[in-house]
Amino acid sequence: MSPYLLEQGHEVVVMELPCADLTATFSDYAQVVCDALIGHRDDVILVGHSMGGQTIPLVAARRPVQHLVYLCALVPRVGYGLGEQVVREPTMLSEGWDSALSPDGEGRTVWTGKERTKELLYADCDDSTVFNAIAGLRPQANYPLRFPFPLEEFPPVPTTSVVCRDDQMVGNDWSRAVAKDRLGAALVEMPGSHSPFLSRPAELAEVLLSVARSR
Repeated sequence: MSPYLLEQGHEVVVMELPCADLTATFSDYAQVVCDALIGHRDDVILVGHSMGGQTIPLVAARRPVQHLVYLCALVPRVGYGLGEQVVREPTMLSEGWDSALSPDGEGRTVWTGKERTKELLYADCDDSTVFNAIAGLRPQANYPLRFPFPLEEFPPVPTTSVVCRDDQMVGNDWSRAVAKDRLGAALVEMPGSHSPFLSRPAELAEVLLSVARSR
């Protein structure tokens, strides 16, 4: 995705969150993002993919952000931790979402079963992309799922929710409802599965450029 944005003169900052850390919370994840943005201008468009949706509002509560984009994201619910949220909002995740996940013995989950992982995360990616993407998957500690979302309300930042119609992880109907009722966000729908930055980078980049132009 980055080349398409760079051609338009936009700087792209990509960061990895400490998902394998057994002691890190989503607040810690947010601090990693804030640290990575030190020295950058305040007109940041912050994109949170999948579980990254739990982190980006915490960043916006700590530093200036121009716009938040929830991409196929697990949007938090005020007062609840993600673990409880999964139970209370059964349509948030698609049926069978955890069928390729297994515990690793350290309080983390890991992706197992390449074919099912492909179906859930990379269904419309070519085989080479899938191979490299799966090789880069990391364990996810369950620790941060225990803690309630620490904000009393979402930050007053312009927000867009991007829903991929073929997403096999996050429920489309849930995402549409949350975009309207919880976030008050502009809703953008596009074709593709859970990882459009790999399968449809040009289309996703155009969505993000549209957000940038709308400022």
